[in-house]
Amino acid sequence: MDIKRTGSGAWNSRAVVHNGVAYLSGLVADDKSLTVKQQTAQVLEKIDAVLAQLGTDKTKILSSVVYMADLGEKDAMNEAWMAWMDPAHPPARAAVGVTLTPGTAVEIMVQAAV
Repeated sequence: MDIKRTGSGAWNSRAVVHNGVAYLSGLVADDKSLTVKQQTAQVLEKIDAVLAQLGTDKTKILSSVVYMADLGEKDAMNEAWMAWMDPAHPPARAAVGVTLTPGTAVEIMVQAAV
């Protein structure tokens, strides 16, 4: 069984690849002063970078979960998501309201084919 871990730290890995699927940890924006839309765009850029490092891209995303501190901001998050997402390759996706660390408006996890 071949399992590849990337960006491993004390408590998680940035991504784990197994059986042709990449599982990314939840990613958050670096700049907590940004709006929900801006934080979402920053997270999506980070997702692009991790996927590229693994030899895949957003067109191969199978599933995503967007965790939001305020579901009332879903429209703003969706603006950034729709500007980024390849409309020919939409993944399965859920948006969930949760308590996030202070200043974090959005956290996104994805699974993608490699």
